[in-house]
Amino acid sequence: MFGIGTQEILVILVIVLVVFGAKRLPEIGGGLGRAIRNFRQAASEPDEIDVTPKAKKIEDDDAKA
Repeated sequence: MFGIGTQEILVILVIVLVVFGAKRLPEIGGGLGRAIRNFRQAASEPDEIDVTPKAKKIEDDDAKA
């Protein structure tokens, strides 16, 4: 797993626990999970097609005259 062993992961988790505290960890995990879910959903959806009508050139020419 990217050359990171069990001991390194434990050290990182302890540092995160000290920095953010035990009460904020579920909030951070939930936010991270939602972000990953939204990213995957956006990546798998097809691109939307823009169907807004363009301004007609004839109307623009009449407005200038």
